[in-house]
Amino acid sequence: MNLTIAVIAKECRPGRVKTRLNPPLTPGQAAALAQTCLSQTLETVRSLPARRRLLVFDGTPRPADASGFEVSDQGAGGLDERLAAICSLTAGPLLILGMDTPQLCREHLAPLLSDWASPGSVPRRGAWFGPASDGGFWALGLYRPDGGLLRGVGMSTPQTGAQQLARLAGAGLDVGLLPVLSDVDYFADAMAAARECSGTRFALAVERLSAGVPEAGMPPGLVPSPAAPTARSSVR
Repeated sequence: MNLTIAVIAKECRPGRVKTRLNPPLTPGQAAALAQTCLSQTLETVRSLPARRRLLVFDGTPRPADASGFEVSDQGAGGLDERLAAICSLTAGPLLILGMDTPQLCREHLAPLLSDWASPGSVPRRGAWFGPASDGGFWALGLYRPDGGLLRGVGMSTPQTGAQQLARLAGAGLDVGLLPVLSDVDYFADAMAAARECSGTRFALAVERLSAGVPEAGMPPGLVPSPAAPTARSSVR
């Protein structure tokens, strides 16, 4: 399949990643969970049909994470500039993913994969967009990559997704929508994502952290019932 999948990510060091998980987690626990999140995302991407897989990284990736990927340093500037720079790495169809949705599975991307499956055929959509529940986005697919479609979009705000969609529509692109997913920013998000991908390394890590965090240190509503059954995913 003539598709390049790029994952933009950064080294998972305590105090540098997932700081909103602290509290209830310690900086070390938050970094470890971020690493599990990243590794699981990369494992999913390895299972997807693609001609190239890029890991656009800030820092030094673990050898196991870099396996199967071409590793590239993130460019300079704000997130919009760094995302735009990825577009210069390939001339063919490009899918950009983040590292914050460990519940990602092939079924979430099925519409894009089906649309862009045949090289040389005319796709129904020139772009695919995966909205995040916090107003951002977790996936951006561009059949003809163009960094100008990203530069100047205000990132990391509740309006980011709407602004990016408007930019795509303003360029005359027919945009297909992928399912809404939640980024793992807070521990409540981690627990929700774990329920969507039960049995995975990420879900098991969240279960262990939930059991080990004292209830007094947990925000209201975050303490799971030990007897509560875990929902099983039909796609993992």
